[in-house]
Amino acid sequence: MPKLHARRVGPFLAFLFLLQGAWAQPAQAAPDLPVTRVVLFSSGVGYFEHRGMVSGEASVSLPFRSDEVNDALKSLVIWDTAAAASPSVSYPSQESLDRALKGFRVDLSGSPRIAELLARLRGAEVSVDTPDTITGRIVGVEARFAKEGEKQFPYLVLATKNGIRAVSLEELSAIRFGDKRIADDFDRALALILSAQDSLRRVLDVRLPGTGTRQAALGYVVAAPVWKVSYRLDMSGDKPFLQGWAIVDNPTDQDWTNVSLSLVSGRPVSFIQDLYTPLYLDRPVIPLAIAGTAAPRSFESGFAAAPEADMMAEEAAPSAKMAAPPPAPPSMSRAAPRAQAAGPGASFDLAASKVDTAQARAAGDQFEFTVKKPVTLERRRSAMIGLVSGDITLEKVSVFSPDSGSKNPMLGARITNSSGTKLPAGPITVFDGGVYAGDALLDFLSEKEKRLIVFGTDLSVTSDVSASSSQETIGVKVSKGVLVFSRRTTWTRSYLFKNAGLAAKKILIEHPITGGADLFEPKAFDEKTESAYRFILPIPPGAQAKLDIKERSPAQESVALSSLGMDSFLRYSSSQEIPQPIRDALKKAMDLRKKLDDSKKSVADLQARKNEIANDQARIRSNLSAVGRDSSQGQQYLKRLMDSETELDSLTGKIGEAQHALQDAQGAYDNYLSGLSLG
Repeated sequence: MPKLHARRVGPFLAFLFLLQGAWAQPAQAAPDLPVTRVVLFSSGVGYFEHRGMVSGEASVSLPFRSDEVNDALKSLVIWDTAAAASPSVSYPSQESLDRALKGFRVDLSGSPRIAELLARLRGAEVSVDTPDTITGRIVGVEARFAKEGEKQFPYLVLATKNGIRAVSLEELSAIRFGDKRIADDFDRALALILSAQDSLRRVLDVRLPGTGTRQAALGYVVAAPVWKVSYRLDMSGDKPFLQGWAIVDNPTDQDWTNVSLSLVSGRPVSFIQDLYTPLYLDRPVIPLAIAGTAAPRSFESGFAAAPEADMMAEEAAPSAKMAAPPPAPPSMSRAAPRAQAAGPGASFDLAASKVDTAQARAAGDQFEFTVKKPVTLERRRSAMIGLVSGDITLEKVSVFSPDSGSKNPMLGARITNSSGTKLPAGPITVFDGGVYAGDALLDFLSEKEKRLIVFGTDLSVTSDVSASSSQETIGVKVSKGVLVFSRRTTWTRSYLFKNAGLAAKKILIEHPITGGADLFEPKAFDEKTESAYRFILPIPPGAQAKLDIKERSPAQESVALSSLGMDSFLRYSSSQEIPQPIRDALKKAMDLRKKLDDSKKSVADLQARKNEIANDQARIRSNLSAVGRDSSQGQQYLKRLMDSETELDSLTGKIGEAQHALQDAQGAYDNYLSGLSLG
C-alpha cells in the first residue's frame, strides 16, 4: 500500500513525496492498435480506424484533445471478434478537479498539507513509523508547543490499543493506510491530479474482454482539416488533359503508416454535442416523511407499442461487424499519351507524366476517392496525392459579361466532365501551348455536367454594347367600365465585337435576364442560368460580328372611366391607338357625363341662390329690429322679407326638381359605364 514519507521535512515537501508513491506504480503495457484507415470528408471531419491483434482481456488507450472528446463519444465504434464480447469505455470525468477529488475517500481537493489531509481522515486506521511503528485510528491533528516560548508544531493524535498517543509530524518517517479502499482511492486521486495537468489531452480507455489472440478494431469521427483539390489543365493538342491532386493534412499526434486513405466529397450533416460534461438536474427538496407519509411522485403519459415495433427494431439494428466497402471502379486514366518531342527544346506536355491516381466510387449521395496504395504521412505534416488524371472534353471560348465593366472578354473554356468521376471544387492552373496561361476556379462538377472556367483577359477582342427600349400598345378593351390597355415593352441590347487576332474566336455572351421579360430574338439560346442567357457568337480573324438580343415584357394599364374628367374623356376619345367602337362609346359616355355635370351645376346654382337669400334675410331682420316694425323704413324691410320668402318657396321646389334630375343623370351615367364592355 502507498506510504507517506516525512522524515524531518516540512508538510509541503512531504506532500510531494506522497505523490511520488503513486508515480512509482508500474504501468501495464497496452496492445498497439495503429491507425490503418483514414477517411477525410470535405465537410471538415475525418473517420479514423485503428486495427490490430489483441490477446486475452485487452485495454486500448485512445488519446484525444479535449475538444475532440465529444465527437469521439458520439461516434466511437468497437469491433472485436471475441465470443460474447462486452467492450466498455472509461475516461476521466469533465467535472472540476476539486469536485472530482472530493468524491474519493481521501480528499485531496484544495492541495492540502499533510496535517490537513490527515485531519480529513479522522477515524481511519493508519500505521506510522516514528521510527517505532504505531498503529491506531486518527483522532485528529492539533498544534502543540514543543518547548515553552517556541513555535507550535502539528501533532497527530491516534487512538491505539495502549491508549491515545500524540506523535509529532516532524518525527514521522512513513504513514500507511490500514483500509485498502482508502489506499486505492488515494492512488486514483493522485492519478487524476496527474492527468489534469494536461488540460488539452484526454484518454479514452477501451476495455476488450475476451480470450485468445484475435483481431480488433476501433473507429471514430472527429474534426479534421478539410482536404483540398488543385487541378492542372493542359489545353494543348487535340485532347485536353486534366490532372487533379488532393492536398491532405495529418494534424494528429500519431503517424499514419501504410494507412488506407479515402477522400469523400459531399456535405453530410455534422455537429458537436456536449456528451463529455456531466449533466446535473435540479431536484426539489422534499420534507422528511413522517408517520408513513408517502413521498410525492408523478407520472408521464405513455404510448402503447405497435405490434410490429419489436420486429422493425430488430430489422433496423445494424450488424455487429463492419462491412467492407464494395470494390471501386477504375479511376479516370489516359489510354495513350500524346507524342512529345525529344530533346531540350521539347514543349511541355502534362499528359506525358505518369501519376498514380485514386479509385473513385459513389458512396451514398457522396463520392469517395480511395488512394490505390497505402499512404504514409508523419504526424504534423501534409501531403499532395494524385487524385484524377486523363483526357477531358473542352471547348475554348471567350466569355463576355456586359456587367463586368470590361470591354474585353475573358479567355476561358467550357468543360464537359467526361472523366467518369465527380470532380470536387478547386483551383485550376491552366497551360496552353506548352506555357502557363492563367488560373481558374472550378466548382463541384458531376459526371457529364458542363461548366465554364475563365483564366485570363482576351486582349485581341474588344466590344461595344448599346441598349434601348420601346413600348407599344397591342390591345385596348373596356370591361365593366374599366378601360384596359395591353402594352408591350421591348428591351434591345446590341453586342458588337471586333476580333483583331489571327485566329477565329467563339464569344460566349452572358446576357443578363431582364426580370419579367421573355426572350424574343434570337428564338433560342445556347445555355441559360438563373440570371443570364448564354449565346455563342463566332468571329473570323480580323473581322467583326454583331448580335442583337431582344426581350419583351407585357404590361397592363387600367383606367376606371368613372374617375375621368371631361379633359381625359376628350383625350382618350380622340386617341388613334384606341379602336373606333371604343372611341364612339367614350363619346357617348362624354355626353352622359356632360348631362351629369350640367345637373350638378344646376343644383349647385339653385342652392347657392337659396343660401344667398337666407343670408339676406338675416341682414333684413337685423335692420328691422334696429328701426322698428312701425317705421316707414321698417315697413320696407317687411315687404322685402315677404318677397324673399316667396322666392325661397319657389327655389325649394326648383331644387327638388333639379336634384331629381341629377339622380336620373347620375343613374344613367353609372348604368352606362358599368354595363360597358367592348373589345
